Amino acid sequence: MAKIMVVDDEADLEVLIKQKFRKQIRQKEYEFLFAINGRDALEKLVSDPEVDIILSDINMPEMDGLTLLSELQESSPLIKSVIVSAYGDMENIRTAMNRGAFDFITKPINFDDLTITMEKTIKQAQQIKNTLKAVKENNILKMYVDENVLNFMGGQEYESKIMVNENIEGSVLFVDLCGFTKISESSKPDVVVKMLNTYFDAMVKEIIDQNGHIDKFIGDAVMAVFRGEYHLDRAIDAALAIRNRINSLPKVEGNEKFQPKVSIGIKSGEMISGNIGSATLKRLDYTVIGDTVNTAARLQDAATENQIVICESCYEKVKEAFQCKKIGGISVKNKTKPISIYEVLE
Repeated sequence: MAKIMVVDDEADLEVLIKQKFRKQIRQKEYEFLFAINGRDALEKLVSDPEVDIILSDINMPEMDGLTLLSELQESSPLIKSVIVSAYGDMENIRTAMNRGAFDFITKPINFDDLTITMEKTIKQAQQIKNTLKAVKENNILKMYVDENVLNFMGGQEYESKIMVNENIEGSVLFVDLCGFTKISESSKPDVVVKMLNTYFDAMVKEIIDQNGHIDKFIGDAVMAVFRGEYHLDRAIDAALAIRNRINSLPKVEGNEKFQPKVSIGIKSGEMISGNIGSATLKRLDYTVIGDTVNTAARLQDAATENQIVICESCYEKVKEAFQCKKIGGISVKNKTKPISIYEVLE
């Protein structure tokens, strides 16, 4: 149902409008609101802002129609206005158009013409609202859907590309919040979620700064993937920045004082990139899998508070760029020998 506000100081016009559009009002196609001048219209818009279009006279006391147009551009830019006035000279028409009027109708009113103009104006107003709604929904969608998927949604090759699986070379980074599980068991849910989102946001900013991609959030951990030139160096730079950023955050007071710390594991190598999940549930994650991912997760498990852990093959690649120290070896599932691990210091 379209909501239309008629702004005119002639009381007879309200009666006439209700008579001429009684069928549309009865069938709930149109809902009319009435104001006696521009000021009255602005006040009523505050309490009822869902107006689609305004039909306004020019010559009215307190606030005329042309002034109302200027005010609407500031306060309600989505509302489309049609001037309905006996002052049909070119100067008034041009002034009205320059102040945002969508159309202009002269009195005495030709109701057939008014009906066509209203329908055209309502259609335009609703198209704009639908577009804005779609933009908002798209922004919300971006919060939940992988950006790489969104980038080619709507393209001609979308359906074929969305299911492409490939081998890629990159670095995987796992970041875990140390001791957060204990806090989550003793604090209120709202407090836990707010804290976790704050820490995640700090991590994400540093990952994005190094052109990394957030693959997923797993409990109180983050998994990120780095591709392209110097992907391992950028992953380590992101890890160092995350550690510094989290360490600089204030201690949270409450049932238990919590100072956030992270443990980080990084592994570079080949992995499979594709859509993994259940077609039956219509839940697919555009993610990476393989030994590189699994090893990165194990390296994070081996890391203690404030540690960034890499394997020996990664150490050999970055030892000239980063200061590291060997901290021993760990056994990893499906590997016959323990792997040597190194801590990145700075």
